[in-house]
Amino acid sequence: MNPDLSDLSNDPLSQFRLTGKVAIVTGASSGLGAHFVQVLHAAGAEVIATARRSDLLEAVCAGLAHASWITADLMLDEERERLVSEVVASHGKVDILVNNAGMSRPGPIESESPEDFRTVHELNVTATWHMTKLVGESMVKMESGSIVNVASIFGHVASAPLSQANYAASKGAVINLTRETALQWARKGIRVNALCPGFFPSELTEDVVGDPKTLAYVERGTPMGRMGKLTELDGPLLLLCSDAGRYMTGTNLFVDGGWTAR
Repeated sequence: MNPDLSDLSNDPLSQFRLTGKVAIVTGASSGLGAHFVQVLHAAGAEVIATARRSDLLEAVCAGLAHASWITADLMLDEERERLVSEVVASHGKVDILVNNAGMSRPGPIESESPEDFRTVHELNVTATWHMTKLVGESMVKMESGSIVNVASIFGHVASAPLSQANYAASKGAVINLTRETALQWARKGIRVNALCPGFFPSELTEDVVGDPKTLAYVERGTPMGRMGKLTELDGPLLLLCSDAGRYMTGTNLFVDGGWTAR
């Protein structure tokens, strides 16, 4: 059988371009989210960065011609609804959603409170579900869209001895939420995938970087022998957001230096 060459381009890298696309990045005031704003903007997207801290959002978007910011507390239903409504009103659509906002309350499970667990799940799971639902309504009408849920290696394997049951449980939920929504929308032109980082520099990993013993544990446990660099997430992110990954949905893409392959 001869291969179908109809989709081949003289410039394969053009598939990674996001020109004309409107993207929302949550949790964009620092760390991975702030970096993702820069990456999507560099690929040509009109990017809306959102988080609670306006001063940091303003700094993230400074100098980016096609980036803007909207403050929103994604712990609240009405704030999530307002955010998406404002973006659709000002830009007419949402092509890409990167659900990056997340948190953890580390500690042994015997010291966790029900409130700790509920709080982490409200942001990591409920807000991810709700933002997906809200942008999905317009994406279904367009029959087009890409949603990237930032999960974690600890949605796939246990985090212990780095004790954070609330976080691990929430990221496991995000991974299966990704599968479920991907299949519900597979024939509606919407792709939903999960990006599952290992250890990268961010606010969530400040304690790891700052503790020599914990950092040594991470380096020993990672087959590549080190934490990741933020730029090593660029390619995977663009693959999931762009036409380069248009036949991918329901995928959990691990970028972890080999951690989950052990």
